[in-house]
Amino acid sequence: MSLKAAWCKYRLDFRFTAITSRERMRHKDTYFIKIYDAGAPATFGIGEAALFRGLSCDDRPDYEDRLSEVCRDIGRYAAAPSLLADYPSLRFAVETAAADFAGGCRRTIRASAWTRGESSIVINGLVWMGDRELMCRRIAEKLEAGFTCVKIKIGGIDFDEELSLLDFVRREAPHVQLRLDANGAFRPSEALERLKRLSDFDIHSIEQPIRAGQWEEMHRLCSTSPIPIALDEELIGLNTTEEKIRMLDSIRPAYIILKPTLTGGMEASEEWIRLAAERDCGWWATSALESNIGLNAIAQWVATLNPTMPQGLGTGQLYDNNIPSPLRLTGDRLTYAGSEAWEIPNLQWNLI
Repeated sequence: MSLKAAWCKYRLDFRFTAITSRERMRHKDTYFIKIYDAGAPATFGIGEAALFRGLSCDDRPDYEDRLSEVCRDIGRYAAAPSLLADYPSLRFAVETAAADFAGGCRRTIRASAWTRGESSIVINGLVWMGDRELMCRRIAEKLEAGFTCVKIKIGGIDFDEELSLLDFVRREAPHVQLRLDANGAFRPSEALERLKRLSDFDIHSIEQPIRAGQWEEMHRLCSTSPIPIALDEELIGLNTTEEKIRMLDSIRPAYIILKPTLTGGMEASEEWIRLAAERDCGWWATSALESNIGLNAIAQWVATLNPTMPQGLGTGQLYDNNIPSPLRLTGDRLTYAGSEAWEIPNLQWNLI
């Protein structure tokens, strides 16, 4: 067998303007890697390198050159994806494309009861930022759909208006689990007071209340906040065991949030889980604006870990031109209809 690889760039079009405290997005570029036997190029395993511009630690000017280099020596990298530790999105793409290829090119990355359609994954309903009226409407839609856990992005509108939104949720659904994601929007000097005011609404957790990299300030918040703090961006760029241990021991968060595209794929994320468990720190996984290719891989991986809380895997409905797949979302449950076919479009591959 002569193992070959190729890559392509694919632009995903949002169905709406996606707003965070950092940016506004109408499109997102992603990359696919395919691995195939030179004797049978029409049959291939596929993985997604969903580079997140401005956030991924591998957002570098030479990214596409590195993609080509990896594809030229795919046998080496497929055998040892950890060689790409400094390029987490590429590591995840190679790891999952190799798993798909080894599994018969059926988009099966990790077989389980979930891929056989025998179980489901409970996910949170994600509410993107917007004006108050729009966010109220989006929240109501999630509640009507039956979500038992709702995650609301905050930090983009007036703080008092955000408190009013939370009051609306609590009046409409007093028992729904509420997660917040601040994306680092609070200043350290104001964060604790804001966390105290938010705690009036029985918040399950808040992601990244202040910008990443302020370990001393984040430790202070984790030790004093009335709301459990979950770290998200704080994990990005920590690609060695020593760096992960140093951060966890310095900050002592209640939770970590794993985005395999940003944290180096399945194997690297499992190391995060092990190190967190040793410190009584919980976890859940979240997609990072991948297409259904990446979302499928993350969901298949998560399903094998027997998660005990809602996961953040609901990005499949964000795009007008997502890759048609057997992923199905009914209420707050993500399932896999394995009897249905994937529809990989005719992509413009860069053959190496």
